[in-house]
Amino acid sequence: MAKELIRLSDCVMRYEDNLVLDHINLYINDKEFLTLLGPSGCGKTTTLRIIGGFLTPTSGDIFFDGVRINDVPPNKRTINTVFQKYALFPHLNVFENVAFGLRLQKLPEKEIHTRVMEMLEAVSLRGFEHRRPEALSGGQQQRVAIARALVNRPKVLLLDEPLGALDLKLRKDMQIELKRIQQQVGITFIFVTHDQEEALSMSDTLVVMDGGRIQQIGTPEDIYNEPKNAFVADFIGESNIIDGIMVEDRVVQMYGRRFPCLDTGFAPNEAVDVVIRPEDIDIVPVEQGQITGTVTSVTFKGMQYDIIVDFRGFKWLIQTTDHSPVGARIGIKIDPDGIHVMKKSAYSGQFGDYSSFSDEYEELDNASPDGEEEGAWHEA
Repeated sequence: MAKELIRLSDCVMRYEDNLVLDHINLYINDKEFLTLLGPSGCGKTTTLRIIGGFLTPTSGDIFFDGVRINDVPPNKRTINTVFQKYALFPHLNVFENVAFGLRLQKLPEKEIHTRVMEMLEAVSLRGFEHRRPEALSGGQQQRVAIARALVNRPKVLLLDEPLGALDLKLRKDMQIELKRIQQQVGITFIFVTHDQEEALSMSDTLVVMDGGRIQQIGTPEDIYNEPKNAFVADFIGESNIIDGIMVEDRVVQMYGRRFPCLDTGFAPNEAVDVVIRPEDIDIVPVEQGQITGTVTSVTFKGMQYDIIVDFRGFKWLIQTTDHSPVGARIGIKIDPDGIHVMKKSAYSGQFGDYSSFSDEYEELDNASPDGEEEGAWHEA
């Protein structure tokens, strides 16, 4: 049975007229890897800083192990933080960087040595103790920062976008490494990121935030497969989000056609948002399709093609290993378990149409330093 370690109760954070956190309620279990995920300005870093004691909420309470800690300063909390800028001491070697906090506590030399070497072992840096930070790669510096934070034996480690400065391959390696370290040291990790893939691959629990509010809490699988609203569906992975009508239990109508689905519990003929993931759509000959459309753009992605298809003016994204040329008329089929029905929300109508897909990529390409792929997305 999981034991609750931290609870945020009705936390509000205001800066003058700016409401940054809007009545946040959240509990975090002991030994859990929990990720706060959302776009810039959603309140995730503010939440992290309140847990760490760097900010005091305007109203609401923070409890640690059942004790209210609103007024406890950061250095008195058994919580340590790893920031995106690792802030290693350049004049100290790896061993002394990690030992720094223990020396402040004036621990015996023998205990310092034992604990530092244990920590370097845990982060796979044994043998690096005499190196200076400038002689390390970004990923190695990252692990020194983690070892330094963990050597004091906190109950919680806060990680504020710690992989942001690393290149893609190193980030992926560090995702696996961080999860391994968390399981090995057996403490609570609270991780902040805006990177969905990072959050999905590492977390036990995901907290998706937007506009200072929690939109959904759940396992990565739950949130990907059962998003609560159009924001969550769009932010976690790619989604086609279509207006629908829930005719009756297990039958949803889109484009005037009825589709069998697995969802129940809606009012008869209730207006709904329908989520269909791009990988859950099968391309079939026109005569076999539940609906038919025209291919407007094809992009090769290595493992699959990203195909944009126009269905009566609304653009869908389909991810498939089958190539369909631009201009082709195609049919699609969707199995009942590939359809997910959501209640209408404040986010309805804002997402899910891939009309802007090509423009977004064009902007990204134009912003790239080498501009190599500029113009590669003009088909749409």
